[in-house]
Amino acid sequence: MSCEHDHDMATASSVVPKVKLFGAPYSTCTSRVIMCLMEKQVDYDLQVVDIAKTQDHKKPEFLAMQPFGMIPVLQDKDIQVFESRAIVRYIARKHEGHGTPLYGTSEKDRAMVEQWLEVEAQNYNPAIAPAVWHLVHAPLFGQQGDPAIAATSLQKLEKVLDVYEGVLSKSKYLAGDFFSLADLSHIPFTHYLINDGGKGEIYDKRPHVKAWWTSISTRPTWKKHLSNAFPGRTFP
Repeated sequence: MSCEHDHDMATASSVVPKVKLFGAPYSTCTSRVIMCLMEKQVDYDLQVVDIAKTQDHKKPEFLAMQPFGMIPVLQDKDIQVFESRAIVRYIARKHEGHGTPLYGTSEKDRAMVEQWLEVEAQNYNPAIAPAVWHLVHAPLFGQQGDPAIAATSLQKLEKVLDVYEGVLSKSKYLAGDFFSLADLSHIPFTHYLINDGGKGEIYDKRPHVKAWWTSISTRPTWKKHLSNAFPGRTFP
């Protein structure tokens, strides 16, 4: 039974109050937060921030929430949080007993999740992000991508994925045999690189990485987000 169906069947007393999320559904960082909200069965209102045409993120009212002009921003009553990894940590901790246990069920699990969240932020993301920008996103913002920078980025990513292949040969997911916040955090950038950047082969040639990606990218929450963000488009 999917998380969305579980949420629909929840009683009024168990429904988590709605939060506001300021961002763009196609944004990698906003997508990270949306999937986390779905996994934790937290209702949210997406307040779309146009970062391309009208550049809402540079307007004074948005800068008052996020002084660096970056999306997303979460508003939860009197609490306001920016930076997507900080937001998903906040959501997962606040709603620990609700929805998917994204920190696992023990202190060891939590430690491993935090470890791999840091690996994603410090090793995986710096390797993959330049490739996604130059292969996929730059043209969407009227800029020309640099194939040389993308190639260097992919070389770094291959080395990171070699480490992942070894880790994933011993457990189904990065922090253990349970889907966690660490796995979730990898999904948006990887999705763009594979589906829009055409670089799925670097995952396919590593069997344990491929199995991991297939498992995490086919979760109902991610499929639901994609159908909302890209109506009419289908993905593998």
